[in-house]
Amino acid sequence: MVGETDRRRYEGTEIAICLLSEPAYSVVLRKLWRVKKKETGLGLGENRRPDFQELLTDVRLGIWVRDDKPADHSFTNRIRSSLNEPSSVRRFGGLALGESTHLVNEVSVMRTSPVGGLQFLLNDPEGDLSLPLWADHVGSNTTWGQYRVDNVEIGTANDIPHEAWTLVLRPSATAIG
Repeated sequence: MVGETDRRRYEGTEIAICLLSEPAYSVVLRKLWRVKKKETGLGLGENRRPDFQELLTDVRLGIWVRDDKPADHSFTNRIRSSLNEPSSVRRFGGLALGESTHLVNEVSVMRTSPVGGLQFLLNDPEGDLSLPLWADHVGSNTTWGQYRVDNVEIGTANDIPHEAWTLVLRPSATAIG
């Protein structure tokens, strides 16, 4: 979103995410490619299988970002400036949540923090959601975190629970809020 190409620039930033809508749920059938037999060829015979993928549409999220970096290295400041002056951002490709086909329609600043019972994404080693923590296509077994979605009562942004904050770090240094 901000046009940053250095994935490590904002390490140490924390994010918290909640659902602001009830997304629509659907299932699609996709072809999964894998290599079981090299001689068969990619996507042929035993090297392919059907894969059901769950999709959510009309997802509206509240995302809080916090960091303690100086103003010229602050991710929160970079986000603000990219929203206030979009022409100052040099970027390529579409903004997506997950795969490149999961494009984001709109990003805006929440003028008032939502309050009440909100469904937050919470860190939970036993959680049923496995989500990426860091974009890494090689050795990605350490780039995932376990989460659950649960209702949390908040009156202000200061009430966001500790378990809702995820610390952004590269895989070798990954720590969860």
